[in-house]
Amino acid sequence: MSISASQWGSPSASKRALLLHGLTMCSSSWEGVAQLLVAEGFFVVAPNLLGHGWRRGSDYRMSAYAEDLLPYFAMDTSYDVIMGHSLGGPVGLSLLPFLPTKKETTIIFVDPALEFTEEQVGRAINLLVREVVDVRSADEHMAENPAWSQRDCVLRMLGAAMCDRTVVEQTIQQNLPWSFGSLLKNIPRNVKITILISDPKLSRACDLNKIPRDVERITIRILDNTGIGHWIQYERPDVIMEEVPLEGKPAQCESEDQRQSAS
Repeated sequence: MSISASQWGSPSASKRALLLHGLTMCSSSWEGVAQLLVAEGFFVVAPNLLGHGWRRGSDYRMSAYAEDLLPYFAMDTSYDVIMGHSLGGPVGLSLLPFLPTKKETTIIFVDPALEFTEEQVGRAINLLVREVVDVRSADEHMAENPAWSQRDCVLRMLGAAMCDRTVVEQTIQQNLPWSFGSLLKNIPRNVKITILISDPKLSRACDLNKIPRDVERITIRILDNTGIGHWIQYERPDVIMEEVPLEGKPAQCESEDQRQSAS
């Protein structure tokens, strides 16, 4: 059972959002996006996933990550919006069978890690293990990522500090082969999914060619030639908010990216 989370806004708000962070991150990493959602009338909940935020376990299969979140759906709790970044993508897809069937839900996957080759798996383990073994300071993150705010650099540091190499290694090894794109073929009728893909020149976490193309209710937005990398929620949270259904919101401008239906 999940035992820790960050919350923003009023529990009595008319709209709810559930935000799922990435590997080696923590719930508070969504601070920027959460504040924007609160300003639009949402109550926002971001759990610390298994193995994160000082939580530990032994079962890191994707099904275990999803089942650990079921308490957030207790007593018929539902969400207008669910977001998942990186690891939060396959975790969110694994939640699809548990979502209420009568609630219209928008799911936004932020550069989700859905399909990795063996080579990508090896690189991911090496990179993420270094992140948690040799935790970089906020200043180091800021020097490498000038588009990030100081707050987000601190949150990135904290997320890595509250994780460890066992979580990284076991999360990846217990889910090999790392292939979750097929889960996109089982989307409930009350769910619509948008997949935000970072500028391919900067990130290959989400490969467009591995996403099923014959599925209804999926929209793919490629941030091509924008200079936006894997950490979209840090670099351009407004881009994520453009995908949130809001009353009176003007039509989305597509001049800076490419948008297409997967069907």
